[in-house]
Formats: sequence, C-alpha cells, structure tokens
Amino acid sequence: MIINKKLKLKNQNNQKMVKTGFSTGWNKSVQPRRQRKYRYNAPLHVRQKLAHVHLSKDLRQKHGLRNLQVKTGDKVKVLRGKFKGKEGKVERVNLKRERVFVTGLDHIKKDGSKVPAGFNPSNLMIVVLDTTDKRRKINKKGKKESKTEVKEEVKKEESKESKSETKKEKSNSEDNKK
Repeated sequence: MIINKKLKLKNQNNQKMVKTGFSTGWNKSVQPRRQRKYRYNAPLHVRQKLAHVHLSKDLRQKHGLRNLQVKTGDKVKVLRGKFKGKEGKVERVNLKRERVFVTGLDHIKKDGSKVPAGFNPSNLMIVVLDTTDKRRKINKKGKKESKTEVKEEVKKEESKESKSETKKEKSNSEDNKK
C-alpha cells in the first residue's frame, strides 16, 4: 500500500500540465504542432476568420479585397483536388470542421450512394458573391458599409423612386387635362 502511494505521488509530480484550452500565443509559434493546436482548439469566432476564401480577379478589383468570409449562396470554383475547375453554389459551411460543401459536388460510395464533398476554404475561390444578405453590403473601398451609410443609401433610393412617381403622376394628370 505504501509503495503504491509513493508511486502515485511521484507520477503526479512528473506529469506535465498540458493546456487544452485556447491561447492566441500558439499562433505566434513557428512549431507546426502549435499551429495545428491553434487551429484545432480555436473557438468559432476565430474559426470564422479561418474560413475566408479568395476572390476572383474581377471581384478583387471591384471590392478592393483579396478574400472574404464564404457564405451559403456564393458561387465558388474549386482550385485543388478531384473536383478541380468545377463550380457550384455553397450549400453549407461547417466552421467546426472547417469545411465548405458545394451543391452538385459529391463523392460516390461503393454502394452507389452519394455523400457531399467537403472542401477546405483555402482550396476554393469565390466567383459570384451572394449580396442578398443585408449585412454583407461592401463598398468600393473594400470595407463593410456602416449602418448609417446603408440607411443613407436606402433614403436616396426611396427619394429617387418618389421623384419618379411624382413625375409620372404629373405626366398622367397633364395627359388627362388634354
């Protein structure tokens, strides 16, 4: 009994404390194991930054950005792997596994069933942006527009529409008088 207790104490003292949480210091390390540890243990808000995809040359010139967060509805082109050169819309994005699933690109299993192929964001390129999301409005400088800028644009559009409507009403009223 006494020997077992001594062994336990000795083992407890010799064990290293391994940090299993998350630290931004791991990203500064040159060691590949720490780089992997940074990616594998990263929280979702950091993984979201890792899920950025390169933009095509046209979109780079238009928006002044090199890469953007990939979202469902974007049209992407595969740059590496079995499906190289194929395009499709993004079906879903799995941040936890750091995978992007594209419609129409599936692996076929031995039994004939299809499984969606997951792509690493670094192997994709955005060809067409899905701008239906209000939060994704990007100005020409490459920065996201602030809420006030978006509100101003909406007001300008509304004023233009109201002006065109008043012109139509005036022309209709003049036609009726004649």
